[in-house]
Amino acid sequence: MDRATGRPRVLVAEHDEAALALTALRLERAGYEVLIAHDGEEALARARAEHPDVCVLDAMTPKLTGYDVRRELRADARTSEVPVILLTALGARALEGEGSATAADDYVRKPFSAHELRARVQAVLERASAA
Repeated sequence: MDRATGRPRVLVAEHDEAALALTALRLERAGYEVLIAHDGEEALARARAEHPDVCVLDAMTPKLTGYDVRRELRADARTSEVPVILLTALGARALEGEGSATAADDYVRKPFSAHELRARVQAVLERASAA
């Protein structure tokens, strides 16, 4: 949570600039403070440095995939509890192949609506605060 604004902080990683801008705008309009990253390495570095409340990661970001970032976050005691939502164009069967070690807290299938994204982020934040 941002101390100055009291708004939850969401890190969004997406390699497509238009998709990144649209996703960030949707979340900002929903009242979240949005941090952005253009690839998996940048997402991992920002998550470690800025401690977001949730990460929304494109599953197929370059350098490190969303799955790789998720695995690295879980392995680090400082970020192990940060919830991760993966954005993917893949179907559910393809996601099962990633295994439980990299399983995200939730998935959003592309293309998605602003309402679905907001609902998923809110649900993950609520689960995290109840834990």
